[in-house]
Amino acid sequence: MKLLVTTPTDTAVEAEAVRYVLAEDASGAFGIAPRHADLLTTLAICVVRWRDEHFVEHYVAVRGGVLRVRGGSTVEIVTREAVVNDDLGLLRSQVISAMVKSVEAERAARSDALRLEHAAIRQIYRYLRPADQPAEKKARE
Repeated sequence: MKLLVTTPTDTAVEAEAVRYVLAEDASGAFGIAPRHADLLTTLAICVVRWRDEHFVEHYVAVRGGVLRVRGGSTVEIVTREAVVNDDLGLLRSQVISAMVKSVEAERAARSDALRLEHAAIRQIYRYLRPADQPAEKKARE
């Protein structure tokens, strides 16, 4: 069986001679073996495991996505983000590091958007605010 895991910018995994794949969707964990029926499901954020022809287990953490089984011989996963590592402990630290970077990037983006919003509001206010005329200032005094 062949396993293919892709992101919008990269092919994270392209493995041949896969004995089985374990993944997780909204209903829970499930396994796929060669000659599995065609399947299409959305994945939860999970660690996908697969075992190669030498019975070595491999891991890829995915940030959700879509899993498709075709013809009982190909498993395709399309995801926003994938982190691959054969050591589960190292994979954990890589995922945590990626999550921290993602949170920091989202925070910076929100901060920039808020700054732009405030600048736009100030410009609109300046445009809509009636200009104080010298005659009006004297009338008020």
